[in-house]
Parts: sequence; C-alpha cells; structure tokens
Amino acid sequence: MTSRPETPLLDKITKPADLRKLEKSELRQFADELRQDMISAVSVTGGHFGAGLGVVELTTALHYVFNTPEDRLIWDVGHQAYPHKILTGRREQMRTIRQPKGLSPFTKRKESDFDPFGAGHSSTSISAAVGMAVANKMDGKPGKAIAVIGDGSISAGMAYEAMNNAREAGNRLVVILNDNDMSIAPAVGAMSAYLARVHSSKSFLSVRNWMKKLVDKLPRTLGDYFRRSEEYARGIATGGTLFDELGLYYVGPIDGHNMDHLIPILENVRDAEDQESPILVHVVTEKGHGHPFADPHQEKYHAVAKFDVVTGEQQKSAPKSPTYTNVYAEALIQAAEKDDKIVAITAAMPSGTGLDKFGKAFPERTFDVGIAEQHAVTFAAGLACEGYKPFATIYSTFLQRAYDQVVHDVCVQNLPVRFAIDRAGLVGADGPTHAGSFDITYLASLPNMVVMAAADEADLKHMIATAAAYDDGPIAVRYPRGEGMGVELPKEGEKLEIGKGRIMRKGTKVALLSLGARMAEALKAADELESRGLSTTVADARFAKPLDTGLVNDLALGHDLVVTIEEGSIGGFGSHVSDHLCETGLMDGPLRLRTMKLPDEFQEHGKPDEMYADAGLTADGIVETVLKALQRNDLSPAADESA
Repeated sequence: MTSRPETPLLDKITKPADLRKLEKSELRQFADELRQDMISAVSVTGGHFGAGLGVVELTTALHYVFNTPEDRLIWDVGHQAYPHKILTGRREQMRTIRQPKGLSPFTKRKESDFDPFGAGHSSTSISAAVGMAVANKMDGKPGKAIAVIGDGSISAGMAYEAMNNAREAGNRLVVILNDNDMSIAPAVGAMSAYLARVHSSKSFLSVRNWMKKLVDKLPRTLGDYFRRSEEYARGIATGGTLFDELGLYYVGPIDGHNMDHLIPILENVRDAEDQESPILVHVVTEKGHGHPFADPHQEKYHAVAKFDVVTGEQQKSAPKSPTYTNVYAEALIQAAEKDDKIVAITAAMPSGTGLDKFGKAFPERTFDVGIAEQHAVTFAAGLACEGYKPFATIYSTFLQRAYDQVVHDVCVQNLPVRFAIDRAGLVGADGPTHAGSFDITYLASLPNMVVMAAADEADLKHMIATAAAYDDGPIAVRYPRGEGMGVELPKEGEKLEIGKGRIMRKGTKVALLSLGARMAEALKAADELESRGLSTTVADARFAKPLDTGLVNDLALGHDLVVTIEEGSIGGFGSHVSDHLCETGLMDGPLRLRTMKLPDEFQEHGKPDEMYADAGLTADGIVETVLKALQRNDLSPAADESA
C-alpha cells in the first residue's frame, strides 16, 4: 500500500515562511501530517527512516520559531533531515531521494538554500555552526546558527572540540542535542520542562547576566564561589554541568515530541539577547516515533528498503550469494576461535560491519567505541602494543577521518593493527560522502602498510586468515558492499604469501591486471577480447602494496599492452604500477600502459552498476580502453587477426 495520506495543512506549505503563518494550535496536526507524508515517501523509495521520524516535531518547531534560511539550520549526519527536506520546498521530489539524479539522502548545499552545510559524516554540525555564527558576529548580523546534533554524533571527539571553542560564537550559536538513543537523560516530564522554560526565559537570563557582571566585580575567590554555586544548583536540577564547563548554557532535558514544551523554550532561546554564551537545548526524542514498526526494531528501521505502510514488510530480494560483510564476520569468528588474541573494534557500526555476529560469539573481545574513528584506531594501536591482534573494522569513507592516527599511531610505530575496510569502492544510493574511493591511495602511500583487496568472497576469507597471521606491521584488506560473486567458499581461509598476485588466465597480447572486486568484469572483458582475436592474460594483483613486481615485470615483458583496473581514485594501484615500470625502464620500449580507475570527481548517488559503467569500470569499458590503446600501427586488432 503506497497511496498518499490526506494532509490538508501540509498541502498549504511550500516553504517555512508558510509554516509560520499557522496558529500554534495547528502545529500538532501539522506534525502528524508531516510524519505520515515522510512514511509514505520512504515506503516508495526506501532510505533512512528511524531518525527522521524522531525529529518531526523538532523540525516543525525549529522552522516555526527560527527565521530559516537567514537563521542557519545545520543537521548533523543528515539521517535526520528527511522532514526538513519536505518542509523546505522538496516535498514533491522526495520520491526521487537516493534515486539516480534524484534528491541526495543528506543535506547538500547546492540542492537548497535551506541546506547551509552538507552532511554525510557525523559530528560536524557544531564546528560548522560556530564558524557561521562567528561570521555573523564579525559582520554584525543578528542571525543565529542552529546545530542539531544527535543519532550518536555527540560521541565523536570533534563535537567536543567544537563545544570547547563555542564561546567565540556567543549567543548567535544554538546547539540542539537530539538525544534519541544515548540514554543519558533523566525521565522527561512536566517538571523538567518547567525548569527548562524558566532557565531559558528572558527574565531569568537577564537576572543571571546582571548577577554575572556583579560577581565579576567581586574578589576572585568570592566570585568563583558564587559562580560555582549557581552552576552546581542548576546542574542538580538539569544535569547540564558538563556543557556549562564547555562554555554552553544548558537548557533541558525536554520532551522533543511535545509542542507545548518545544515552542516556548525555543522562542526563549531565540530571543535570549541578554545571554552572552551559546545555548545548548537538550531534547529527548524517540527513533521511529509514530510508526508502529520502528519502535521495537530501531536498528532494523534505521534505513529501510521499500515497504508496505500497513504491514511494514520490506521489499528485499533474497540474496543469491552471501554478502562480503557476512563472509568477513564468519571468517573473523573462525580465526578468533583458534586465536584468543584476536579482538574486533567498530565505530558505532556493529551490524553494518558484521561485528554484531562477532559480538555474539565473543562479547568480551568486541568493542564498539561509538562514532569515534580516531579513537578506534589509536585504541587498536594500544591493544597491538600489548600483544593483541585488533581488527579495526571501519567503512572506507569513515577511516578517512582517522588518517592521522593511521599514519602516526600505527604506521610510524609499525604496529600490527589489522584494518578491515568495508564498503570499498562505490556504494550507490548513499553517494559521494559514503563512497570508498580513496583508501588504496591514502593507505598504499604509507611506509610499513600492507594493502590487500579481495577479488571475490573466497579471496576475502584467505585475506582475513592472512591478516590474522601477520605480525610484522599494519595490514589492511578492502572489500565492497553487497553480495559476493557466488564462488565456492573454502572451509577455512589460507594464509597468502605477502605481496604475491596470481594469474587467472593466460594470454600473449593484452594483460589485464586487476586489483579487487572488478575481477569478474575483467574476465568478461577477456572473453570479448579473445573473440576479437586478442589473446588476453588476466591477473589478480591481490596486493596494492607491496606490489608484486615479479608479476608486473612478466606482464610487461610478455605483452604489448598492460591495463590496470581498480575501483579507487587517481594515485592508487595504477600509479604504483606505472611508477615501478618507469623506474625499471620497462616503459622505455614499445610497451603501452593504461590505468583504469574512478574518475577524478565526486560521483553523485545512483545504482552501483550504472555508476561503474559511467566510470568505465565494466567489461565494456575495459574492452573499449584496450581497443583505443591498440588503434595505431601493428597493435591494431585488424593487424593481429590478419597476422
């Protein structure tokens, strides 16, 4: 069932300015209609679900109270932003979200003036809001910058770095802490809402500001005593001492689904001209609020496929092959059964990385550090120092956030941290912020690092066994999102020889040297090239670093054309091959080399197969690259056939 619900109030709204014309008494109905419209839209397209449902009332209240887009509203992560998109002129496009050429699943600057800052990775909103608020302050503009941080984002160190610097923004900064799953809040009710309303009121803030100026004139010891006494008394009532110490005036906690609480408190915060420091409003919401299927299955309904709005049944096709993520989890469990030093680390993605399964098998050896990739890597380094074998299991795009730690805390010290890099390559609907495009380039450039890439799910099992046995320094294995190739899986993974590739099929004219999961396309391309009379070798590099120089030399000396293939950015595997061939002088002769890689751009979201086709990394693209390289003189296909 996908028919659209009746939404008479929502139908009147094309922008937040229209929303502000409604009576406050109408906002409850409006929020209900907004929630139903979001459910209807996501049921058609799939997408992020639970977090957005949890902020429907908060989204409504923020756009009602603040003068967006002049007041800058910044959503952290972007999972929460679906109701925001509906309210800001994109309602009719919501059924294109995550689809090719459709709306982005996250906030995006070029998509709308109401998206002042793009999101994708977490915990960036406060830093961006501080920058915008300081810019307003320097320009003498009255506008506010409002950061909405939640969905676990407050666990990242960057959020605390930003709060530590928030004083610079003064009262032009408002932080909304959307506490939807952290369980840090006491019970939320009428008394806490009353206290929050009092503490955010103009009269209270005026008196507090007057008292602050008086205290500043007292002797230091006495002034510090009064200041601590006020913070302590208010901290007992509200629990906000930590944020006060960081320089933000804490208000809350309040019920994020109660309009009678939200609106007056946000109005007080908006009008708090006498308050000198930034204000943090602690709002407690419930993921999946208002949808009967989301409440008991919060993790399942974080992001969904298309579903029936009545039954909640998701339209997921049965997998033909096990996913790479599941193969990784099972291989790691198998290795850990034999080695009690193996431990696993995730940064708030236990189910996404398969470590939920490992955690059930080895709960004492599984660590979820929250959205804190930098800490995850150095934590793994500390474990490695003491003889443990940590597998830091992190999506490629998120490992970028911990690059300094990979360099200085792991590679410089040559510590045997194992990096399991999920979602390598293009990821489809999540788009450029989540694509694993750069890990080959940013890891293979580091001394001491070993970089592997699985060609199929069987190869992945071997690489996990290899990583588990490798103690000479850091080692990484990258593997893509989604189902495997359908190859037969070995009962156990076997240790591979470090830095050695393999020949998949032997030819004499063209050599296709693939790294990673484009191997199936390389084999298809070889079939087509053979049908055109071009004898083709296909090799699996397996290692981007150390490079199998013996294999590369053999391919260069035994073929007229070598084509490298990888699902990574410029500067990666192809560059290492090219560098080696130049240094050895093998490029001084008639050999031709072509490097196939992802384009030097941020590819927009779409279907993965179509995205790879656009990048030329399919069998057809490989064949086209080979034929273009052989168009001149005696290397042409026609010349080869006539010979």
